[in-house]
Amino acid sequence: MKILIVEDEAIIALHLKTIVTDAGFDALGPASTMEQALAYAPQAEIALIDVGLADGKSGFQLARRLIDRHYTTVIFITGISSVIDTGFAGAFAIIAKPFADDAVAEVLRRASSMRLAGGLTVPS
Repeated sequence: MKILIVEDEAIIALHLKTIVTDAGFDALGPASTMEQALAYAPQAEIALIDVGLADGKSGFQLARRLIDRHYTTVIFITGISSVIDTGFAGAFAIIAKPFADDAVAEVLRRASSMRLAGGLTVPS
């Protein structure tokens, strides 16, 4: 399963990449802007997205595009989880920073299992 990492803080992005690969997934990125992330989008099955990106564009806008156009499973990772309304349609999970490595890996495993079980409906 290919996991896109979208995080503008390099140290956190590299840490997430380690978590992703240690959990047995293929990491795409990291990307720090919407443009970089969209270049990986056709390959990504799951995306870990920070709310604020380096180019000032919102992680919310990126998430909406990934969900609507590429049917990507979106997981937000953010230090400001209070700004994410639980009503954001389509987000699989929200992980607050600071996070535990095991928590991130577990959410990725759950998202992967859901996708493999056919829990993602792709319009025909």
